[in-house]
Amino acid sequence: MDKHTERKALLIALALNAVWINASEIFRYFVFVMPMMREAFGMVPGIAPMDLPVFLLWGVWDTILICAVTGFGWLVFDRFGAGVRVALFAGTAVWMSVFGILWLGLWNMGLATGAILMVALPLAWVEMVVAALIVRWVRGRAGQGAARSLSTSA
Repeated sequence: MDKHTERKALLIALALNAVWINASEIFRYFVFVMPMMREAFGMVPGIAPMDLPVFLLWGVWDTILICAVTGFGWLVFDRFGAGVRVALFAGTAVWMSVFGILWLGLWNMGLATGAILMVALPLAWVEMVVAALIVRWVRGRAGQGAARSLSTSA
């Protein structure tokens, strides 16, 4: 795959993951995490708010997730090939690095319950694995397109 095709594929993977991760984060937060946090920590004023500063910070969080899983997945696929097992590894590694540390740290400080972890962590794992599979799919499509253009020009 030439540099132009690779760069274009990476941007497509970033764009698709931006849609996927934002949708997944919004779903998980509003359907599970926010209600569970409010129920568990109702005595804390302003727990799990959704206002402009939180919304803006959430945009930064999602951008970090998108760049981390897409970039790491891309590099792992370059090094180890684009198999499904490699995608599972890439998604799981990002999940452990980001969500594992976040939620276990919150739980350790008494700012999350075991019930919240049992919901948030598996859903976050699915989010990161699907994101890695998106990267795998985009790379495969770009590679097929590059191979087709080489075979037709020969």
